[in-house]
Amino acid sequence: MDGVRHVEGVDLTSADLLGALTHGARVTTSQPPPAAFAAAYARAAAAGAREIVSVHLSGELSGTVRAARLAAATSPVPVHVVDSRVVGMALGFAVLDAARCAAGADGPAPAPTTGPLAAARSWWRARRHPQPAGPDAAAVAARATATAASTRVWFLVESIDHLRRGGRLSAPAAAIGTVLGLRPLLALRDGSVVVQEKVRTRRAARDRLEAVAVAEAAARPAVRVAVHHLGQPDLGSSIGAQVAAWAGDRVSEVVVCESSAVLAAHAGPGLLAIVVADA
Repeated sequence: MDGVRHVEGVDLTSADLLGALTHGARVTTSQPPPAAFAAAYARAAAAGAREIVSVHLSGELSGTVRAARLAAATSPVPVHVVDSRVVGMALGFAVLDAARCAAGADGPAPAPTTGPLAAARSWWRARRHPQPAGPDAAAVAARATATAASTRVWFLVESIDHLRRGGRLSAPAAAIGTVLGLRPLLALRDGSVVVQEKVRTRRAARDRLEAVAVAEAAARPAVRVAVHHLGQPDLGSSIGAQVAAWAGDRVSEVVVCESSAVLAAHAGPGLLAIVVADA
């Protein structure tokens, strides 16, 4: 932020970033270097891991997957790097399901209330403790890939300038908001951010965000729902409760959590997102 390097989860929180963005700070992000992944893989191998499953956010939005693959080439044990092609709790649900698969259990794992970082930490703790023999690493990676592929993500931002400046939204798509003055309902498709619908007002856009999530939930037998917000916990909880009420018994759980600092840096203040995954 403003030329000072921070590490999320170490000396930077989403609240810190929100304050910086609100005051006009210049914020950029960078993926961990391959050396950081190499060190993590080496630690896992030293702790007894025979194979590693390394699941990451969309390679269309970040260089993280590329760095992980570079490190995997020199790992002392085989590493299965998964480009989830999603972000946020869409990634979190994929990691949780992969961890449950690795433990030899069926069905999705219970989700945390603190977001995808907590999901990753839970997976790492599970890997460090000896477990009974379960599926091989390829099956675990396949489970993560399958969960991510079937998960849908939609979101709103207060301004698309942050996405445009960071290169996460194409110039023609960005023109919808900057030139035409419309509120785009955004979605993840094939790992990239796309405009799904164009809406006139913020209120109408929020209504459509909830409506598309409910429609998706209604088309599945059972779902998990996550709501991301940035500095709006009450609104996030309200949206989660509304979606759960409308979708009825199909919703097995609702996770409401603040966006990670990295996602917030690209989406900006006012971020609201809904994730729908199979349960």
